[in-house]
Amino acid sequence: MPGKKPHLLFDFGGVLININYQLTMEAMRALSRAGSTIEFSQQSQAELFDLLETGRLTPQEFRAGLRRHYELEATDEALDAAWNAMLLDVPAERLAYIAELRAQGHQTALLSNTNQIHITAINEQLKTQYGFAHGIADCLDRVFYSQEVGWRKPGTEIFAHALHEMNWKAPETLFIEDSFQHIETARRLGIHTLFLAPPLTLTDALPAAIRAFSAST
Repeated sequence: MPGKKPHLLFDFGGVLININYQLTMEAMRALSRAGSTIEFSQQSQAELFDLLETGRLTPQEFRAGLRRHYELEATDEALDAAWNAMLLDVPAERLAYIAELRAQGHQTALLSNTNQIHITAINEQLKTQYGFAHGIADCLDRVFYSQEVGWRKPGTEIFAHALHEMNWKAPETLFIEDSFQHIETARRLGIHTLFLAPPLTLTDALPAAIRAFSAST
Protein backbone atom coordinates (compact mmCIF):
# COMPACT_ATOMS: atom_id res chain seq x y z
CA MET A 1 0.00 0.00 0.00
CA PRO A 2 1.45 3.41 -0.91
CA GLY A 3 2.37 5.73 1.93
CA LYS A 4 0.89 9.12 2.71
CA LYS A 5 1.31 12.11 0.46
CA PRO A 6 3.34 14.81 2.21
CA HIS A 7 2.08 18.33 2.60
CA LEU A 8 4.53 20.52 0.68
CA LEU A 9 5.97 23.69 2.20
CA PHE A 10 8.07 25.64 -0.30
CA ASP A 11 10.65 28.34 0.15
CA PHE A 12 10.47 30.98 -2.60
CA GLY A 13 13.91 32.34 -3.53
CA GLY A 14 16.22 29.65 -4.90
CA VAL A 15 13.38 27.12 -4.98
CA LEU A 16 10.56 28.56 -7.08
CA ILE A 17 12.26 31.73 -8.31
CA ASN A 18 15.89 31.85 -9.39
CA ILE A 19 17.99 34.25 -7.28
CA ASN A 20 21.40 35.85 -7.71
CA TYR A 21 22.35 37.80 -4.56
CA GLN A 22 25.55 39.05 -6.18
CA LEU A 23 23.60 41.16 -8.67
CA THR A 24 22.07 43.19 -5.84
CA MET A 25 25.43 43.48 -4.06
CA GLU A 26 27.02 44.87 -7.22
CA ALA A 27 24.12 47.21 -7.94
CA MET A 28 24.21 48.62 -4.41
CA ARG A 29 27.99 49.06 -4.54
CA ALA A 30 27.58 51.12 -7.70
CA LEU A 31 25.30 53.53 -5.78
CA SER A 32 27.64 53.91 -2.79
CA ARG A 33 29.84 56.98 -2.38
CA ALA A 34 32.30 54.81 -0.47
CA GLY A 35 32.16 51.92 -2.91
CA SER A 36 30.88 49.65 -0.15
CA THR A 37 28.10 47.12 -0.38
CA ILE A 38 25.20 46.04 1.80
CA GLU A 39 25.34 43.45 4.61
CA PHE A 40 22.93 41.03 3.02
CA SER A 41 23.47 37.45 1.85
CA GLN A 42 21.78 34.07 1.81
CA GLN A 43 23.48 33.14 5.09
CA SER A 44 23.18 36.35 7.15
CA GLN A 45 22.09 39.97 7.05
CA ALA A 46 22.12 43.21 9.04
CA GLU A 47 19.22 44.28 11.27
CA LEU A 48 17.93 46.73 8.65
CA PHE A 49 16.94 43.83 6.43
CA ASP A 50 15.44 41.82 9.31
CA LEU A 51 13.25 44.81 10.16
CA LEU A 52 12.07 45.14 6.56
CA GLU A 53 11.35 41.42 6.24
CA THR A 54 9.27 41.35 9.42
CA GLY A 55 7.16 44.38 8.50
CA ARG A 56 8.77 46.67 11.08
CA LEU A 57 10.03 49.09 8.43
CA THR A 58 8.06 50.56 5.55
CA PRO A 59 9.71 50.55 2.13
CA GLN A 60 10.34 54.29 2.50
CA GLU A 61 12.02 53.80 5.89
CA PHE A 62 14.09 50.98 4.40
CA ARG A 63 15.30 53.21 1.55
CA ALA A 64 16.23 55.91 4.07
CA GLY A 65 18.13 53.31 6.08
CA LEU A 66 20.04 52.17 3.00
CA ARG A 67 21.07 55.74 2.24
CA ARG A 68 22.13 56.39 5.83
CA HIS A 69 23.96 53.15 6.63
CA TYR A 70 25.66 52.54 3.30
CA GLU A 71 26.17 56.10 2.00
CA LEU A 72 24.00 55.47 -1.03
CA GLU A 73 23.08 58.30 -3.38
CA ALA A 74 20.06 57.25 -5.41
CA THR A 75 16.41 57.89 -6.11
CA ASP A 76 13.76 55.58 -4.70
CA GLU A 77 13.42 54.00 -8.15
CA ALA A 78 17.16 53.34 -8.41
CA LEU A 79 17.28 51.82 -4.92
CA ASP A 80 14.34 49.55 -5.71
CA ALA A 81 15.94 48.48 -8.99
CA ALA A 82 19.17 47.61 -7.17
CA TRP A 83 17.30 45.76 -4.40
CA ASN A 84 15.27 43.83 -6.98
CA ALA A 85 18.29 42.97 -9.16
CA MET A 86 18.65 39.63 -7.38
CA LEU A 87 15.22 38.48 -8.58
CA LEU A 88 15.49 36.44 -11.76
CA ASP A 89 12.90 34.19 -13.41
CA VAL A 90 10.25 31.72 -12.24
CA PRO A 91 10.62 28.82 -14.68
CA ALA A 92 7.36 27.59 -16.20
CA GLU A 93 8.26 23.94 -15.58
CA ARG A 94 8.33 24.53 -11.82
CA LEU A 95 4.87 26.06 -11.86
CA ALA A 96 3.58 23.22 -14.03
CA TYR A 97 5.06 20.70 -11.60
CA ILE A 98 3.36 22.34 -8.62
CA ALA A 99 0.06 22.26 -10.51
CA GLU A 100 0.61 18.55 -11.13
CA LEU A 101 1.35 17.91 -7.46
CA ARG A 102 -1.80 19.73 -6.39
CA ALA A 103 -3.81 17.67 -8.88
CA GLN A 104 -2.36 14.55 -7.25
CA GLY A 105 -3.76 15.65 -3.88
CA HIS A 106 -0.81 17.37 -2.22
CA GLN A 107 -1.58 20.43 -0.13
CA THR A 108 0.89 23.23 -0.81
CA ALA A 109 2.05 26.43 0.88
CA LEU A 110 4.83 28.98 0.55
CA LEU A 111 7.03 30.08 3.49
CA SER A 112 9.20 33.00 2.46
CA ASN A 113 11.46 35.59 4.07
CA THR A 114 10.56 38.55 1.91
CA ASN A 115 9.43 42.16 1.83
CA GLN A 116 6.90 44.38 0.14
CA ILE A 117 9.33 45.71 -2.49
CA HIS A 118 10.20 42.20 -3.64
CA ILE A 119 6.61 40.92 -3.42
CA THR A 120 5.39 43.77 -5.61
CA ALA A 121 8.14 43.19 -8.19
CA ILE A 122 7.68 39.41 -8.33
CA ASN A 123 3.90 39.61 -8.53
CA GLU A 124 4.14 42.11 -11.37
CA GLN A 125 6.58 39.82 -13.18
CA LEU A 126 4.26 36.83 -12.77
CA LYS A 127 1.27 38.86 -13.92
CA THR A 128 3.12 39.94 -17.04
CA GLN A 129 4.64 36.54 -17.80
CA TYR A 130 1.86 34.17 -16.79
CA GLY A 131 -1.25 36.30 -16.29
CA PHE A 132 -1.49 35.58 -12.55
CA ALA A 133 -3.86 38.02 -10.89
CA HIS A 134 -2.44 37.45 -7.38
CA GLY A 135 1.14 36.48 -8.14
CA ILE A 136 2.53 33.22 -6.78
CA ALA A 137 -0.55 32.88 -4.55
CA ASP A 138 -2.44 31.75 -7.66
CA CYS A 139 -0.29 28.59 -7.73
CA LEU A 140 -0.52 27.42 -4.10
CA ASP A 141 -3.07 26.81 -1.37
CA ARG A 142 -1.57 29.48 0.93
CA VAL A 143 1.34 31.89 1.07
CA PHE A 144 3.10 32.99 4.26
CA TYR A 145 5.34 36.02 3.86
CA SER A 146 7.60 37.02 6.75
CA GLN A 147 6.78 40.70 6.32
CA GLU A 148 3.07 39.95 6.77
CA VAL A 149 3.23 37.52 9.70
CA GLY A 150 5.98 39.37 11.61
CA TRP A 151 8.45 36.48 11.94
CA ARG A 152 11.17 35.18 9.68
CA LYS A 153 13.16 32.01 9.20
CA PRO A 154 15.19 30.49 10.81
CA GLY A 155 13.06 31.33 13.85
CA THR A 156 10.65 28.61 14.96
CA GLU A 157 7.65 30.95 15.21
CA ILE A 158 7.05 31.30 11.47
CA PHE A 159 7.14 27.52 10.98
CA ALA A 160 4.71 26.99 13.86
CA HIS A 161 2.43 29.66 12.44
CA ALA A 162 2.31 28.07 8.99
CA LEU A 163 1.67 24.58 10.37
CA HIS A 164 -1.11 25.89 12.62
CA GLU A 165 -2.78 27.87 9.85
CA MET A 166 -2.64 24.93 7.44
CA ASN A 167 -3.69 22.42 10.15
CA TRP A 168 -0.63 20.36 9.25
CA LYS A 169 1.42 18.15 11.56
CA ALA A 170 5.20 18.42 11.32
CA PRO A 171 5.79 14.70 10.52
CA GLU A 172 3.30 14.95 7.63
CA THR A 173 5.08 17.92 6.05
CA LEU A 174 8.01 18.18 3.62
CA PHE A 175 9.86 21.52 3.58
CA ILE A 176 11.82 22.42 0.43
CA GLU A 177 14.52 25.05 1.03
CA ASP A 178 17.94 26.17 -0.28
CA SER A 179 19.28 27.78 2.95
CA PHE A 180 20.66 25.23 5.37
CA GLN A 181 20.06 27.30 8.52
CA HIS A 182 16.34 27.13 7.74
CA ILE A 183 16.52 23.41 7.07
CA GLU A 184 18.06 22.93 10.53
CA THR A 185 15.11 24.64 12.24
CA ALA A 186 12.58 22.58 10.31
CA ARG A 187 14.37 19.36 11.26
CA ARG A 188 14.38 20.33 14.94
CA LEU A 189 10.61 20.75 14.71
CA GLY A 190 10.17 17.28 13.23
CA ILE A 191 9.44 18.47 9.69
CA HIS A 192 10.83 16.39 6.82
CA THR A 193 13.18 18.40 4.64
CA LEU A 194 14.67 18.62 1.18
CA PHE A 195 17.83 20.75 1.09
CA LEU A 196 17.85 22.08 -2.45
CA ALA A 197 21.56 22.85 -2.71
CA PRO A 198 22.76 24.09 -6.11
CA PRO A 199 22.85 22.80 -8.76
CA LEU A 200 19.74 20.83 -7.74
CA THR A 201 16.41 22.24 -8.88
CA LEU A 202 12.87 21.60 -7.71
CA THR A 203 11.97 19.40 -10.65
CA ASP A 204 15.24 17.45 -10.33
CA ALA A 205 15.04 16.61 -6.65
CA LEU A 206 11.48 16.76 -5.34
CA PRO A 207 10.07 13.64 -7.06
CA ALA A 208 12.61 11.40 -5.30
CA ALA A 209 12.06 13.19 -1.98
CA ILE A 210 8.32 12.58 -2.21
CA ARG A 211 8.89 8.90 -3.02
CA ALA A 212 11.23 8.59 -0.03
CA PHE A 213 8.71 10.28 2.25
CA SER A 214 5.91 7.97 1.11
CA ALA A 215 8.09 4.89 1.50
CA SER A 216 8.86 5.83 5.09
CA THR A 217 5.26 6.44 6.21
